Amino acid sequence: MNACRSLLLLLPLSLAGCLGSVDIGGTLSGLPSGASVTLQNNGADNLTLTANGSFLFTDPVGDGESYNVTVLTQPAGATCTVSGGTGTVTEDSSANITSVVVTCTATSSVSGTVLGLAAGLNLTLTTGTADLVVATNGAWAFPGTLASGTAYSVTVKTQPPGQTCNVANGSGTFTTGTATAVAVTCGP
Repeated sequence: MNACRSLLLLLPLSLAGCLGSVDIGGTLSGLPSGASVTLQNNGADNLTLTANGSFLFTDPVGDGESYNVTVLTQPAGATCTVSGGTGTVTEDSSANITSVVVTCTATSSVSGTVLGLAAGLNLTLTTGTADLVVATNGAWAFPGTLASGTAYSVTVKTQPPGQTCNVANGSGTFTTGTATAVAVTCGP
């Protein structure tokens, strides 16, 4: 009796070894330099990407299970879309699914980062023609795209109370396909 019971306990473990799983992934293109995009598979398994190229989610998907890749967090200065991001893993799938395509399109030409901004405060950046209120540390982007060869200049229009923010790389000439990488650093 004990031997039969042991076999019954081992049977589910043996069958689990027969079930397969594959990794889900694909390629990312068009992500602006210095930006990041966060993807999800099936509403979980977050994957933050900081460079164009191939990617794989860390959690595999089992036989008969579906996958659904979506954008959780858009990058500053771009909008990313997913194609080929849904499907079902078939029982005969033995290779990873790498056909998901994430394509980003620039929505801004002038972007950068803010570091050192105290919680609860904000500052206003300006290009002289457009203002942008920034309330958190991290990436930011002015809306709109510039033609290649257009000059830009970013300055602090309004300092946060009790802090001084300085701009590095705040001016230049925009070149299509490159990031402006304006860096704003705040301190006491």
